[in-house]
Amino acid sequence: MRLARALAAIMLVAATLSTPQPAQAAAFEHPGVLVSRGQLDFVRANLGNEPWKSAWESLQRSSYASLTYTATPRAVVECGMYGNPDHGCSEEREDANAAYTHALQWYLTKDSRYAKKAIEIMDAWSAVITDHTGSNAPLQTGFAGANFSRAAELIKHTYTGWTQAGRFANKLRNVYLPTVITGMPNHQGNWELIMTDAAIGIAVHLDDRASFDRAVTTWRGRLPAYIYLETDGALPKAPPNSKHNTRAELIEYWHGQTTFVNGLTQETCRDFGHTGWGLAAMSHVAETARHQGVALFGAAKDRLRHAMEFHSRLQLGAKPPSWLCGGAPILGLGPNLEVPYNALHQRLGFDLPHTQTWVQQKRPVGAARFLAWETLTHAKNPH
Repeated sequence: MRLARALAAIMLVAATLSTPQPAQAAAFEHPGVLVSRGQLDFVRANLGNEPWKSAWESLQRSSYASLTYTATPRAVVECGMYGNPDHGCSEEREDANAAYTHALQWYLTKDSRYAKKAIEIMDAWSAVITDHTGSNAPLQTGFAGANFSRAAELIKHTYTGWTQAGRFANKLRNVYLPTVITGMPNHQGNWELIMTDAAIGIAVHLDDRASFDRAVTTWRGRLPAYIYLETDGALPKAPPNSKHNTRAELIEYWHGQTTFVNGLTQETCRDFGHTGWGLAAMSHVAETARHQGVALFGAAKDRLRHAMEFHSRLQLGAKPPSWLCGGAPILGLGPNLEVPYNALHQRLGFDLPHTQTWVQQKRPVGAARFLAWETLTHAKNPH
C-alpha cells in the first residue's frame, strides 16, 4: 500500500512537471504610465539644454503650474457633442492637466509643494466624482482618465504622504475604468484609442493585469483598423466586433475615401486634427506598454511611420492629390507626434524628415485635453 501511494505521488509530480504551467504575471514597473523614472531623470539632467529648457519654461509659465491653482470638481460631469452641454467637462480636463503638471514639477524640482498641490487636486475630485454622462461621456472619461492616471502614478510612487491615494484609486477603478475599458469599435477611431490610453494607464496604476491585457488587445485590434497598409488588401480592416463589414460601410466609415495608400487613416478625410489625436493616443498606449515590457511599437512601426510622414508632408504644404478627400483634406495636425517621433526616430532609427520638421515646428508642446508637455518628457529621450 505504501509503495502504491509512493508510486502515485511520483506519477502526480511527473504529470505536473510535464504539463505547461501558467506563467506568473510580471510585476508592473512604477512609475510607468507614459513616463518612467529613467525618462524623467534624463529630463532633470537636461533642463538647462534645448529643447527641454524651452519646454520647461513653457510649463512653468502655464496656469496649470501655479501653486494657487484651485480645482473645481463635480459629482456628475455631463458632456454633450461638441461641448454642448459642458457641465464640468472643461474643468475636469483642466484639473487633470493641472494635476499631471504639478506631478511633473514635483519630480523635476523635488519641491514638495507641487506634490501637495497635485494631491489637493486629485483629492478634490475623488471626494465627489460619481459619473460621466452625455453623448461625449466615453471620450471625456478618456481625456480625464489619461492625465489623472499619469498624475496619480507619479505621486504615489515617488512621494510619501498621500493619505487618500486609495480613495483616488477606487474612483479610477469604479468611475473611469468601466467606461474606457470597453472600447467603442463602431465610433471614430480616436475615441477608442484615447479611451484605451486612459484604460492602460489606469490598469498600470491599479496593478490590474487583466485590464492591462484587455487594453493591449483592444489596441492590437484597432491598429490595423486605424492606419492602412497596402498589404491589408483592397480595403481597410474593420475594428474587431465592429458593424462596419461591407465595402460600402467601410468606405463610409473612412469618410468617403475610396483610394487607400500606406499611412492613410480612418479619420484622414474627417480632418487631420482628430487624426493627430488618434496617432498620439495610439503612441501613448505603446509607450506605457513599453515601460511594462510589452513591445507594441514593433507592431506599429510601419503603420505609424507611414502615417506620420503622409500627414506631415501634406501639413507642411505638399499639394494633396485629387483622389484624397476630394482634393481638399482639412489640415490641422497639431502638436501630436512628439511621442511616436521619439519612439520611431530616436529609439528605432527611422528617418522621418517630414515628421521631424513638423515636430520641431510645433515645439514646445503644451497641455490640452489628454496631451501634456511631451517635448519636455519625450523629445530626444533615449530611455
